Amino acid sequence: MQGYMRNGWTVKGSDMGVGEKAKAEMEQVTGKAVRKAAHAMGKETLAAKGAALEARGKARRVKEKGKDAVR
Repeated sequence: MQGYMRNGWTVKGSDMGVGEKAKAEMEQVTGKAVRKAAHAMGKETLAAKGAALEARGKARRVKEKGKDAVR
């Protein structure tokens, strides 16, 4: 498979989802941090929002793994 240049780096076709994978990981980590901090402060509404963000990150990660499996 032929690669192409992007920001000075050669990118192959299978690396296209790297940005999405990073986004999924950041959503998951951020959601977990928000959830734990909110629980510590007793803010259950904010904890629920953090849990939702964490779940969205996990779902995005599963989607990316599925896309990689198809390739």
